[in-house]
Order: sequence, then structure tokens, then C-alpha cells
Amino acid sequence: MKKIFTLLFVSTIILTSCEGPEGPPGLDGLDGLDGAEELAAVYEIDNVIFNDANEFGIGFTFPQAIFDADNVLVYRLEDVTNDNRDIWEPLPTATIFLNDGADTTVLYRFNFTNRDVDILLESNNPNLVPADLATGQVFRIVVVPSAFGQAKNLELQDMESLLSSLNLKTTDIIKVSAN
Repeated sequence: MKKIFTLLFVSTIILTSCEGPEGPPGLDGLDGLDGAEELAAVYEIDNVIFNDANEFGIGFTFPQAIFDADNVLVYRLEDVTNDNRDIWEPLPTATIFLNDGADTTVLYRFNFTNRDVDILLESNNPNLVPADLATGQVFRIVVVPSAFGQAKNLELQDMESLLSSLNLKTTDIIKVSAN
């Protein structure tokens, strides 16, 4: 019996004091960014063209991964008023019905992961979508940290109110050119 206890004791010490190889390094942290406000971001992509070559969709990769609990919103520049005010429409848009004799419909939508966003133009007749709806489009991608969604009532329909709630100014918008 003493031999069994001695053997168990020695094997326990040997097995618990072993050390394996070091694992792979983790992702870099966000130095100095402790609060959710610093993680809110807006990216503006201009001159987006939807066509057969890109399968009527574009992709945007975040400069660094966002948190899984964060949310992403995408807006399309629908119009500019006579007094140069931008009108931003949240995606997915309402379906646009064209009076073109072919009953063409157009819908802008998006999907996202914690690493990227895909913006898509969907149509029952994609090759009949007029150029003003398929080319030269401008989109804003807004990263909303989870803390904001839980702590504040955000006005999601109005871009200016959303930016204000996220403590962002138009000068904070990161401009990106479409590929």
C-alpha cells in the first residue's frame, strides 16, 4: 500500500510540474482605450459601384476586429437637399419599385461579422437598375459599441443624432474609397 501511495505522490508531482510549449500570442489589446466611447467609429465609403463584376456587392474590412457584442449599422446617402444637408437612409432600405415596364425592384441591404461588412444591391432585374442607383453610391458604416446600445436610447433613423449620441463629430468620420 505504501508503494502505491508513494508512486501516486511522485507521479502527481511530476505531472503537475510539467510545462508544455508556449501557446501562440494573443491579439494586441487596445492601448489606452478602456471605455466604449473610444470604440465607436464611422467609416464613409464613396463612389461605390454595383455591377456584375462585383456581383452587386462590396466588402469592407474593419481596420481591427470589433467586439462580438458590438453592433454595426449602415446608411446610404439618399439625397442632398438644396441647402446642402445630407439625407442618410438606414439599411436595409425600403424596396424601390421602378416604373420601367419590367417591374424592376431595388433593395440595398448589408450583413456583418466582427471583421467585415458586406453591402449588397438586390434586384429582380439587376442589369436594368438605373445608373443613378448602381453607381456613385455613398455609404456610412457605424460601429455601435454594445455599451451604448444598453445604456442609451439611440436615435437610429437620424445620422446626426446617432453621431451625437456616440460623441462623434463629422471630423471623426474615416473616409474610405471603394475599390
